[in-house]
Amino acid sequence: MKTTVAFIGLGVMGYPMAGYLSRAGYQVQIYNRTGSRASQWLEAYQGEAFATPAKAAEGAEIVFACVGNDDDLRQVTVGPDGAFAGMAPGTLFVDHTTASANVARELADKATEHQLGFLDAPVSGGQAGAENGALTIMAGGSEVDFHKAKPLLDCYARAVNLLGPVGSGQLCKMVNQICIAGLVQGLSEGLHFARAAGLDPEQVVEVISKGAAQSWQMENRYQTMLAGDYEHGFAVDWMRKDLAIVQDEARRNGALLPVTALVDQFYSEVQALGGGRWDTSSLFARLENVRKFD
Repeated sequence: MKTTVAFIGLGVMGYPMAGYLSRAGYQVQIYNRTGSRASQWLEAYQGEAFATPAKAAEGAEIVFACVGNDDDLRQVTVGPDGAFAGMAPGTLFVDHTTASANVARELADKATEHQLGFLDAPVSGGQAGAENGALTIMAGGSEVDFHKAKPLLDCYARAVNLLGPVGSGQLCKMVNQICIAGLVQGLSEGLHFARAAGLDPEQVVEVISKGAAQSWQMENRYQTMLAGDYEHGFAVDWMRKDLAIVQDEARRNGALLPVTALVDQFYSEVQALGGGRWDTSSLFARLENVRKFD
């Protein structure tokens, strides 16, 4: 018989992730707040939709979730309609939401009260990584729970690592977002400078991408940045949500993040330009806009 799993949240990330589990032969029980999205998923994959997270979780050995933020995560886990209410003792909840380390620890405690396992397992790789089954997953929790989940996580990830106890996955994801913010700003400034200096930016990238300046952002985003194309990838609104979590955690642990705070301000200016749903590489649009109106 097929192993039964549940997947809660069919956004741009969760939709393909749940699809990979279905294609791998698991019996997938889904829940999504917008029912039409669940219906769309069922047209593409094998599974069954349910009206509440609790119903979707019934009979599942592992329940996955990928929702928007801390509050969304609480809504789909606790209470009479939450997933925890439908899960049998000994089953495992795996959270792919990028959320705070605090909510991960909070929900892990509640999971323990229900005799459930809990992993916080945020992902990196964006929509393309989810669609191509090439995500990076950073997990926090026990080794037993991690090894139970890993064969399923491997269905849509190219790298899966346990970083430590619950909360460690979210903390690692914060590091990821800190690094991305600085890299995208640096690339934006480099391309902006190249244009201002009268150089061919594409030729410049061809040269410097072979050296120490190379990055994933440079390889995958410079052409769309130069073309002013931002209708793809990880949205500015989502990045600002993530950076707010980062800065809140930094206030608790004493880390100094001056560049991250500055880039977050720059993203607020991109939002003011109407770019809340633009890709995070739209920091370049802010520089070009500033130059245009100086």
